[in-house]
Amino acid sequence: MAMKIRLARGGSKKRPFYAIVAADSRMPRDGRFIEKLGTYNPMLPKDSEERVKMNVERIKYWLGEGAQPTDRVSRMLEAAGELPKKDRNNPKKGTPGKAAQARAEEKAAKAAAAEEAANAPAEEAPAEVAEEAAAEE
Repeated sequence: MAMKIRLARGGSKKRPFYAIVAADSRMPRDGRFIEKLGTYNPMLPKDSEERVKMNVERIKYWLGEGAQPTDRVSRMLEAAGELPKKDRNNPKKGTPGKAAQARAEEKAAKAAAAEEAANAPAEEAPAEVAEEAAAEE
């Protein structure tokens, strides 16, 4: 039997509440499960202790029996320090979109133009000072 440790949704419309359960992978998401291992309430603030409650001993037992945690549950276990952190690779997530790239290019062009304008008078001023000093002598 393929076991999963996953979230089973409860709560009303627009007010999600999840139970962390050990279930056969062939059963429906909110259907039959073997054991309830904890709860997850995404409506609470992230720093709240009540947001995620887990029975860590039972989760370790099911992991020892070969149950596979889903991605979301594995992230919760990583945050709790029960599983080692996985390296996730999503290289496109951090790259800005087309509009943001265009704005960045425009900003860089304006900054370069402003820098050139600032440098041009600064270079002329020392030459003028040197000419005035030569004229005074």
